Amino acid sequence: QVQLVESGGGLVQAGGSLRLSCTASISGFSIDAAGWYRQAPGKQRELVAHITRGGYTNYGDSMKGRFTISRDNAKNTVNLQMNSLKPEDTAVYYCNAFLNGVNYWGQGTQVTVAS
Repeated sequence: QVQLVESGGGLVQAGGSLRLSCTASISGFSIDAAGWYRQAPGKQRELVAHITRGGYTNYGDSMKGRFTISRDNAKNTVNLQMNSLKPEDTAVYYCNAFLNGVNYWGQGTQVTVAS
């Protein structure tokens, strides 16, 4: 069974940085378009960043200039570098990706930014 495995969440002070990674659990399944979403308690899930297989990116408004999504097709991994983190960035972050035409979600990784 294909899974998206996320890593890199944790607790960080405001102004700090974290790097999230998302990898497909089974070889032979290439990540196509992929993105990171987040959901804070009591709020709707929102787009953080998205990247196509060709590397075109787009970001949620509050993430522009602070977050960078990237991919390593050789490693079948999508990364999210988060800088200048703010307490309002606290949420569960989810990886979403299309693999062989099927959409998958990761299990989520908690990011907590302390003020």
